[in-house]
Amino acid sequence: MSEFRSILLRYWGYNKFRELQEEIIESVASGKDTLGLMPTGGGKSITFQVYSLANPGVCIVITPLIALMKDQVENLQKRKIKAVAIYSGMTKSEIEMALNNVINGGYKFLYISPERLKNFYFQERLKHMNVNLLTVDEAHCISQWGYDFRPSYLEIAEIRKQLPGVPVLALTATATPEVVDDIQNKLEFKEHNVLQKSFERKNLAYFVINTEDKIRQLFKLVTKIDGSAVVYVRNRRKTKEYALLLQKYRISADYYHAGLDAKTRAEKQNAWQKGQIRIMVCTNAFGMGIDKPDVRLVVHMDLPDSLEAYFQEAGRAGRDEKNAWAFLVTNNADKAQLKKNITTSFPELSKVLEVYNSICNYLEIPYGAAQDIDYPFDIYDFAKKFKIDVLTTYNSLKILESTGLVTYSEDPYSTSRIIFQCNREDLYKFQVENANLDEFVKLILRTYTGVFNDYINISEDYLAKKANVNTETIINLLKVLQQYHIIKYIPRINKPIIHFISERLEDKAILFNKKNIDEQKSRTIERLDSMLNYATSSNKCRSQILLAYFGQNDTYRCGVCDVCTRRNELGLSKYEFDIILDKIKNSLNLEPYLLNDLVDKINFDDPKIIKVIQWLFDNNKVKYNEEQKLEWIKQNKD
Repeated sequence: MSEFRSILLRYWGYNKFRELQEEIIESVASGKDTLGLMPTGGGKSITFQVYSLANPGVCIVITPLIALMKDQVENLQKRKIKAVAIYSGMTKSEIEMALNNVINGGYKFLYISPERLKNFYFQERLKHMNVNLLTVDEAHCISQWGYDFRPSYLEIAEIRKQLPGVPVLALTATATPEVVDDIQNKLEFKEHNVLQKSFERKNLAYFVINTEDKIRQLFKLVTKIDGSAVVYVRNRRKTKEYALLLQKYRISADYYHAGLDAKTRAEKQNAWQKGQIRIMVCTNAFGMGIDKPDVRLVVHMDLPDSLEAYFQEAGRAGRDEKNAWAFLVTNNADKAQLKKNITTSFPELSKVLEVYNSICNYLEIPYGAAQDIDYPFDIYDFAKKFKIDVLTTYNSLKILESTGLVTYSEDPYSTSRIIFQCNREDLYKFQVENANLDEFVKLILRTYTGVFNDYINISEDYLAKKANVNTETIINLLKVLQQYHIIKYIPRINKPIIHFISERLEDKAILFNKKNIDEQKSRTIERLDSMLNYATSSNKCRSQILLAYFGQNDTYRCGVCDVCTRRNELGLSKYEFDIILDKIKNSLNLEPYLLNDLVDKINFDDPKIIKVIQWLFDNNKVKYNEEQKLEWIKQNKD
């Protein structure tokens, strides 16, 4: 058994890798920069984790997803593997301790958000780290052609200069061919090297349903298809509205969005993952880092902004490789709404500047201050006080992010942390002198280990339950211990966080790259057009449309989507249908034909030709002109 397979068996209990995992590991092991393209749920994390465990040193993992950092660090720690994360919301002392532990404590994995790469403490400690691999997760974020561009990812090329000889493993689930090339160029691959797993999901059936009664359609879907489900909507109000409607009819459902406090979100997520809640109605804030294999149904009640986002969210269904369904429910108003989103997504730069200054005033930040500092930010309170609507604020923040001024995290790492600041001998003296706090100190020591060496995640609610008191009492006791300098206590953060990459600048010092912003807008429109084409297409297999978008051509019809199902009802084989369709299209693209003349021209069984022509009528691909001749509707995408 190879060393890699031995590690896989030892830590994960599997005796063989999934498709492509071992090839990626061996590619990196040979010293090659590698881009791994694997769909959502394909097991990307195993690739860098197994490789790093087989080699001395630490693997640095760059990812923007705090939820993913949290989950992977916790999962590694459960396997007795040392891992730590650095993210928005951490204090200076936490960051310093984490980096020192990586250098001196035999840690195997350091997860870090991209905006932290310029942090002074990270830059200094990096010089003393023995790095065996640089992993770039969500690698599409480095490309301005991608759907989630993050300027901070461009710093990775600079980090490479400090790590000569260390290979780079870039990973993503969604990238068009253009983005694939751009990722490798931006990361300065020595030579292009892509290992790609097919994006095809044979167990996942895609459907588009156009209806003016979306609620009725949702009820049909969740009652017809059993099992765990996710229902995506665009705004927070709808999450609660739809969940309550489902509950009214005794369907197990709950709702989730980024505006809920961290404790509530965690409780809802855990209940859904454990199967206590069947259906989660949510915004796109739900799902990142979640790996629930038995999701049978994903329903989108509104059009996503891109096929990348849709493919990733729909792909959360059927990760156990059993049959699953992805439905996109649309109506005639969706197209107009999606087009309207373009205008609101790119506010005038004067408005963006106003939002920037208003945020700085709201947070009481003077000019020249705030560089590399995090601030809790209540976007709704801000909008109310400064009379700027929430959507304008949010989209202005996105432009400020793309300009490299700030980052905005709606879902910060929200667990409270403590570390004991005294040694055990001094703690014992404190307990003797403060008998009223003795039992509480013992409770902490019985409940958590390692509290003298590192910041440890704690739950005030759990401690309250064990002590049979309310949570407020526990919080006050922790504050008392901090006042005595016995512990350092960092309460959980329940608000989104703005991280200032640079100090507050004066207006004249802020240089918006209008060309880049215009290009981003243009690419956003292109992605929306691709999404609309998918939603309105009625003659091409849904799976084929998605696969072609990601560069996989010459694929076969899935046979199970709504388009394929309608074709199957014609009683023609795929071979017969495609031959007749091509002949009709080629003929009508040259000139219009009378129906009988067209049938006579095509050398095939007449009843089958008529069936295909009727199908083309039903799907708005052909029409009669004024002379009652058939012609191809050329303005539609085929």
